[in-house]
Amino acid sequence: MRTLTEDQVEVGLALPGLSIELTPTVVVATALATMDFTPVHHDVEGARAQGSKDIFLNILTTMGLVQRYVTDWTGPEAVVKRIDLKLGVPAYAGDRLSFDGTIVSHDSGVFTAEVRGKVSLGDHATGKVVFTLPTA
Repeated sequence: MRTLTEDQVEVGLALPGLSIELTPTVVVATALATMDFTPVHHDVEGARAQGSKDIFLNILTTMGLVQRYVTDWTGPEAVVKRIDLKLGVPAYAGDRLSFDGTIVSHDSGVFTAEVRGKVSLGDHATGKVVFTLPTA
């Protein structure tokens, strides 16, 4: 897999979309992988008892998926410096999480991408990912 270089990315460039099916297995496995044993992430009845309609992604999974979204596009040599993220609606099991993004700034080798992860209820996550790329 190749990595994009600084000269291949410009402000205004749209990142390719990414869509992830949030099966119950994905929701549970990612919660367990991040050692989040809170019932709302793996126990449907426990989630409903807390007022949710189903189990849903945890914040660590959402952060990881946002990073994956950007680095799947940039390639393995990109360095993520910061992720500033705001959570919106829950991402429930059985839904689809779709990402889109745009490069909004480039200053002294540092890029910023605005990203959005959407589910059927609306925006699940919105924010910025700051990263660097190798030079040509």
